[in-house]
Amino acid sequence: MKRKVLAILAVAGLVLTGCGGGTGGSGSGGEGASGDKPKIGVTIYKYDDNFMSFVRRAIEKNADKAELIVVDSQNDQAKQNEQVDTLISKGVQALAINLVNPQAASAIIAKARAANLPVIFFNKEPSQSDLQSYEKAWYVGTASEESGIMQGQIIVEAWKAHPEWDKNGDGKIQYVMLKGEPGHPDAEARTKYSIDTVVKAGIQVEKLEEQTGMWDSVKGKELMDAWLAKHGDKIEFVIANNDAMALGAIQSLKANGYFRDGKFMPVVGVDAIPDALTQIREGYMVGSVLNDAKNQGQAVFDLAYNAALGKHPTEGTQWKLGEDKAVRVPYVPITKENLHIAEEAYK
Repeated sequence: MKRKVLAILAVAGLVLTGCGGGTGGSGSGGEGASGDKPKIGVTIYKYDDNFMSFVRRAIEKNADKAELIVVDSQNDQAKQNEQVDTLISKGVQALAINLVNPQAASAIIAKARAANLPVIFFNKEPSQSDLQSYEKAWYVGTASEESGIMQGQIIVEAWKAHPEWDKNGDGKIQYVMLKGEPGHPDAEARTKYSIDTVVKAGIQVEKLEEQTGMWDSVKGKELMDAWLAKHGDKIEFVIANNDAMALGAIQSLKANGYFRDGKFMPVVGVDAIPDALTQIREGYMVGSVLNDAKNQGQAVFDLAYNAALGKHPTEGTQWKLGEDKAVRVPYVPITKENLHIAEEAYK
């Protein structure tokens, strides 16, 4: 009965995309139910990651061109491995994998190779040795260090424009760092390059705290609560590897009396998700760095679609593969002055 309903909806021209959790969740769009469109299996490391929800939405917008089977790996690598086996058994012609753990790429590649399937990794980058080990493996993402450099540039410009933020007048930025998942290439690069960029600009820094918030707003709030209890007004800047943790920090700061009666704390993040754009517009957040979910999702689909049809992955697209077998979607620094650029990315 479910297949009949899907077929009827497809004839009516509606777009249906599978988004179920576990190893389930499948759907097709347009004439996909007739079997004349490629079938692509997609895993998302966890659906409730703010940024990845927008990448997933961008992928799913293409459901009229292919039959998509999209699954939630629930931040469990063992579950994702099982999901890949299930996707292969369902006859997908290409895999698009947002790894839970980048170290698991070799295991996924082994499964893809055994089934002679192309695999497009995205957002969490495998090692070059893994990508180069299989001729049908590619990556879509960003240049991790670029986001850290841009975040550092935002910090430099804002700090120079607001000398009053140097509360103790020592010429240093006393900062706390909300770090993403340990070992994640983006977390490591953003942590390093944001501070390196500030120091290269001639600004001295003093790290008061650096702990992982695992990309999570709740953990970001909990860490900020603890740091405020420990350091109070000694903190002069909050730097977060992503917006979710930055938003959690802002919740904590608001609850502790900041952003009113002249009490302010600068906060920067990365991703420029819609909730962060609201905070920037309202003056609670200094800036963020646009991690272009729309174009990353489009690139993932385009490469997987071409590969599923047996074409070169970038054939007929705007995307360019580097020698590292990767498509790099550029970042954009976002402040109140250019919010429109990030807002356009979500239309």
